[in-house]
Amino acid sequence: MPLSAGMSFLIIVVVAITTFATRVIPFLVFPKGKEIPKTVQYLGKVLTPAVIGMLVVYCLKGTTILSKPYGIPEAVSVLVVAVLHIWKRNNLLSIGVGTVLYMFLVQVVF
Repeated sequence: MPLSAGMSFLIIVVVAITTFATRVIPFLVFPKGKEIPKTVQYLGKVLTPAVIGMLVVYCLKGTTILSKPYGIPEAVSVLVVAVLHIWKRNNLLSIGVGTVLYMFLVQVVF
């Protein structure tokens, strides 16, 4: 079902307002000069590694190591991403190279 121009515009406005609100609310809740609660500081430190860990587990959960290709493309790609990230400290580079390598291994090599 195609959307009308008015409905499309309304969707864009709602998404823009929502995006803007998510960027502004932290500055309203924690204005400059006000101390950030210890709980929020703790969550700021631990949530990023926890989310990355969950994403890795989610991406590798369907890997079959008992049948061909025995998880080799996944293992090689994860190793390359880890080494590249430790070496260059660039998220976009390491994720991009890992994705391209994995697709190459799955579609061409294995």
